[in-house]
Amino acid sequence: MSDVTRAKQSGPVRTSVRAAVEGLQTWWTRRHGHAPPAGDTGARSLPVEQQAGPSAQSALWRMRTTVKEEPGSLAALCTALAGHRVDILSLQTHPLAEGTVDEFLLRAPGELPASELSRAVSLAGGAGTWLERADAHDLVDAPTRVLELAARTALDAAELPLALRQLLGRCTIRQLPAVPVGGGRAAAVVPDEGALEDTVMRLRGPDGGVITVERPYPRFTPTEFARARALVELDARLGPRLPRGQDVLTLPEGNEITLRRADERDLEAARAMHERCSPRTLGRRYHGPVGDADRYLGHLLSPRFGRTLAVQTASGRVVGLGHLLWDGDETEVALLVEDKWQRRGIGGQLLQRLVSMAAEARCESVYAVTQASNTGMVAAMRGLGLPLDYQIEEGTLVITARLDGCPARAERGELTGAGEFGKAETP
Repeated sequence: MSDVTRAKQSGPVRTSVRAAVEGLQTWWTRRHGHAPPAGDTGARSLPVEQQAGPSAQSALWRMRTTVKEEPGSLAALCTALAGHRVDILSLQTHPLAEGTVDEFLLRAPGELPASELSRAVSLAGGAGTWLERADAHDLVDAPTRVLELAARTALDAAELPLALRQLLGRCTIRQLPAVPVGGGRAAAVVPDEGALEDTVMRLRGPDGGVITVERPYPRFTPTEFARARALVELDARLGPRLPRGQDVLTLPEGNEITLRRADERDLEAARAMHERCSPRTLGRRYHGPVGDADRYLGHLLSPRFGRTLAVQTASGRVVGLGHLLWDGDETEVALLVEDKWQRRGIGGQLLQRLVSMAAEARCESVYAVTQASNTGMVAAMRGLGLPLDYQIEEGTLVITARLDGCPARAERGELTGAGEFGKAETP
């Protein structure tokens, strides 16, 4: 198995890059399970004994432990933590049928190993203890965080999977439509109220499909399940929506174009652009036969599976599309610019903004699948000024840009940056 195949086949929602050249049908199938990126805090959910202590004077930890529902149990736990000079910054309780899951944010001495902290909690009566390194993002109290996530979801439908990810921590989120396009796997039947099974929760999606949230540990609590369900219900009640921000850019020859967010309401304009594109341009975008390309535009334009930017002329014609697609633990970027509007820097502008959105969502990297002969896409990726990895197999090129240290230039829900053009306005 080649390096490229191994790189794209490490999870059940990914396939090899080789599949990208086997036709549009295969290309579609590998995306039926788009999921938001992992990694909004940088913490690693490692077993306690594998977590190394920091060198700083203090360290932040997130901890969960189950205590008996009896007087004095929480007091004993707090006393044990105080005995190791551990400061409790916040506490949430998750009631169970038997006992209570207590979730702490702790500040501990830097030299205190995770194993010793876990042992102290166990001796004080805590069971099923789980520890994870925390950072400054965890200092926001739970009600404030939930309100912030609800506000983000209310402004932008594309925020729902990201909001769920930040609400529930490191987990994998998959969405299956009620009626799959292109013969994909149909969504399982889920009750209106959803279903919770230990480390897996299933929720009825706003489109009638199923949202599956899964993590290896710790188990989801009924409290977490209720919060997630409320967030999904909010999204469903609000219906289709997009932020209003847009950029008005001036091309070198003086023409003005607008970059804005797009969704399913741009379907007809996107189909018309397909008709104006040459087979060569469509082939580069979709990596194979393009006769059925229009069938998948509804999915690509859906904010449920990523974010889309449209390039619009002064007359209102859409001449370019850029997609940021959640692909399991990875994030894909894809561009399509109409032939007559190519080689004017539009692709670079789209890519810069998509990468900024990925960085704002705390993605670790983005990748583009293209043909080795597509010099325009290669140049656009190089123009990002980020570390790049190249993998190639039988003419299919995968370029991965690592976003370590990449500033998130896009404000949440808005577009920013003038780039190489002379003017940019954000109403």
